[in-house]
Amino acid sequence: MKALRAVAILAALPYLALKIAWIAGSHIGIPEGSSLLQHRTTMIFANGLTLLMDASVIVLALLLTRPWGLRTPAWLLAFPMWAATGLLTPIMAGFPLQLLVKALGGSVDQPSSEGSDGAFLDAWVFGVVYGGFILQGLTLGTLFVRYARARWGHVWRGRVLAPADRGHFQRGTAVTAALLAVVPAALHILWATGSTLGLNEARTEERTTDFYVLEALDLVYLGSTVAGGLLIAFRWAPALPVKVPLALAWIGSGAIACWGGWLLFATVVGVDDIARRPTAGMLLTYSVQMIVGTLVAAVGARFLRERSGAVTTAAGRPA
Repeated sequence: MKALRAVAILAALPYLALKIAWIAGSHIGIPEGSSLLQHRTTMIFANGLTLLMDASVIVLALLLTRPWGLRTPAWLLAFPMWAATGLLTPIMAGFPLQLLVKALGGSVDQPSSEGSDGAFLDAWVFGVVYGGFILQGLTLGTLFVRYARARWGHVWRGRVLAPADRGHFQRGTAVTAALLAVVPAALHILWATGSTLGLNEARTEERTTDFYVLEALDLVYLGSTVAGGLLIAFRWAPALPVKVPLALAWIGSGAIACWGGWLLFATVVGVDDIARRPTAGMLLTYSVQMIVGTLVAAVGARFLRERSGAVTTAAGRPA
């Protein structure tokens, strides 16, 4: 565990160093003419926020490996770990696939290529940052599984059907999430198959092979979220190990809710270029994904709370 903790912390340092440098006024990794240099105040705010987000990786790595971490309230650990899972999973899946697409000769989005606003970031920045994110995701994920097994392993052992099938809240919430998911799923299918409906001008012009790959991945996250929520709520596969739908719900809901929220936040801080302003369809997609992910996360939390109570009662202790 010490080695994994060290890797997680070290993997966060390059990103933290870049953020601190940019907040301090350095232009390392930012070419002249980059749109990042046009709004100093916004850049400081955004970099400060992401600095705190990545610094939380260090806190989580310590919490998951130190004795005092076992005394941390469950909710205080679960939310940041769910958010970290949601933000890091699409990078861990998407970035290697983008590299594969490039290696196979497919067209890829070049964030550092020249455009109307000049270069955005030097190419090496993406390799350093995303490589660090992948290491953080792998190490934190491993540490969290070990931690959860030691602290809550009794809750997610066994089959889906146990405890007794119940819960109108879970069923109603899961069905609501599934119905709402039709909206972003339909748009992602359209975008993955070449349609420009609901895309802004910039995204339409920048579509490449890896754009379609990432759209397909978005569909996978949505499908995982809905499948996990419905399996938990309706117990359709009673012989299935309970960890399977919980994993689907945890990873999927985190990915769509957190990235939906992040992209929605990015529109709030302002986009001056009219071609890059999100359309109503894009805003609808981000917003509904946030709602769907949050609903399924609530289904999973309710299920675990009920299951924990049932296990505690069965063991002869007060629920």
